[in-house]
Amino acid sequence: MSPSREVSVVLPAYNEAETLEDTVEITLETLESFLPAESFEVIVAEDGCADRTPEIAERLASDDERVRHFHSDERLGRGKALEAAFRASEGETLVYFDTDLATDMRHLEELVERVRSDEFDVATGSRWVPGADADRPAKRGIPSKGYNRLVRLFLRSDLLDHQCGFKAFDREALLSLLDDVEDEHWFWDTEVLVRAQRAGYRVAEFPVEWTPQGDSKVDLVRDVFGMGSQILRTWWQVSVSPRLTRRVSMTAGSVLVFVALALMLVYLEPAAVLDAITGADPALVALSGVVYLLSWPLRGLRYRDILSRLDYDGDTWFLTGAIFISQTGNLVFPARAGDAVRAYVVKARRSIPYPTGFASLAVERVFDLLSITVLGGTVLLGLVATGGTDEVVAAIAADVGTITIGGETLNPAAAAETAMGVAAGVGLVAILAVVVIVVNARRDTNLVRRGVRAISNDSYAEYVAGVIERFVGDVERVISDRGAFLRVGVGSLAIWTLDVVTALIVFAAFGIPVTPYLTAVAFFAVSVGNLAKILPLSPGGIGLYEGAFTIIVVGLTAVPELTALVALGIAIVDHAVKNLITVAGGLVSMAWLNVSLTTAVAETEGETGASAAETGDEAA
Repeated sequence: MSPSREVSVVLPAYNEAETLEDTVEITLETLESFLPAESFEVIVAEDGCADRTPEIAERLASDDERVRHFHSDERLGRGKALEAAFRASEGETLVYFDTDLATDMRHLEELVERVRSDEFDVATGSRWVPGADADRPAKRGIPSKGYNRLVRLFLRSDLLDHQCGFKAFDREALLSLLDDVEDEHWFWDTEVLVRAQRAGYRVAEFPVEWTPQGDSKVDLVRDVFGMGSQILRTWWQVSVSPRLTRRVSMTAGSVLVFVALALMLVYLEPAAVLDAITGADPALVALSGVVYLLSWPLRGLRYRDILSRLDYDGDTWFLTGAIFISQTGNLVFPARAGDAVRAYVVKARRSIPYPTGFASLAVERVFDLLSITVLGGTVLLGLVATGGTDEVVAAIAADVGTITIGGETLNPAAAAETAMGVAAGVGLVAILAVVVIVVNARRDTNLVRRGVRAISNDSYAEYVAGVIERFVGDVERVISDRGAFLRVGVGSLAIWTLDVVTALIVFAAFGIPVTPYLTAVAFFAVSVGNLAKILPLSPGGIGLYEGAFTIIVVGLTAVPELTALVALGIAIVDHAVKNLITVAGGLVSMAWLNVSLTTAVAETEGETGASAAETGDEAA
């Protein structure tokens, strides 16, 4: 619409029954002191309140034609409520400030005139620029400064205070930005300011007198999860994604795959590796690769069963290819970012929504962890609890000694001990997670929401709890169906059994007799090795898997030929065979399905970031 007033002031209101009437009165009086009486309007953006705020706002609007009440039956979130009110406003200059009037209203004229005079496109009060007078207790000031420094660092903002609730905008400038602003609550202020600077708009930051109203404290869910996810999401969108052309992504993805292969030789001394594997039977090593390859169609079948339980059909070979691509991504990208690639592939090629793609991945991971834990996690926890690994670590130190790579001395015993500790921790978490999910599926009480509320009382925690519940709910759909649980569970055990059989064939390739006892040890060693590499401490878990595998094999066997160095060689070959099969399958699948790893990661990062843009209370 064409602006019919000079200034529109929006007051975001959520359960403000005690202060709203005084705030509106003070706002009208202050505006009248420097603007013609009919040139402005005050809009109460009432956001799904649970108190008398809607009644008060409606009465104020009926008593004064300059006051408008913008009502929402459900909670929109602070940012979304502001956006809706601004779009419905009539002013050329758009203003908002918090209804608690923490910022002294004597600054309102300066705020309005900086934009109304056409000197700036955006103006914002600041509690941190020189000349500001802000009574900020440490519990609010320290988090606020830390937050603003992160924004300046990651988002290249020139401002010192992004969250002061005292801002004005040129109508045309703000409306041009809103289509790209994704946050719906407390991060909205920051995102608007960052995007305004990136778009080249003139932004003014001026000092204000500010007095805190009410109490505030650091909230783990809102301030850590919420703040961090939104900063990273915006950084990706404004700094990384624009540079990811198709040519760049395809080239970078190919290079990264080969770099991952090269890293196998960087983590371990090449000469020592060659010495250890010289006597291995190449035919048996090749056979181990064939056996491991057989596990991949089983992964596709298992994934098909999971998707079927979530009401989506899938082709087994296509799903196998998608898994190949995502697992290759885990060898290339840090923090297991390849896991999310699968959600992109099934969305782009089979129109399976992102939430279902992520949920199906969560279900698969639960069954993977459950299978690995059944195979070896319980025994591992017993060993660590009783200190049974100490003598094994000492034996490895005496047998292997130290290795020098590039002038640096590495201690295999220390690496093995670290791997064992990581595996123990992951095993414990896996057991607890499965127990919580199974128990939650059998109870009326929602353990997820209760747990989140125990560490956060912020409304953003409700969103976080909802996200977790959706994932847990999909897992519970599989667990609660006995047939689906049996199929997926048996499939998972078969997959990991083939993983162990692959290792046993490598044992045979090194001339080690495969006995029933060694088979049991191999099950335990492979399980612990895979638990150890779940945490993204190295590409593809290289080093962690080998260390954990070696410590178990040496510690639990008494075969003279099976020295620590031979066990390490077996672990290296076993892991290398599996990684080579994975990468080869990933390259073939990427060519077949025409998928770029970096494009997939970019798409899924944007999707997860946008999903995080939901409700929560105002940050520091």
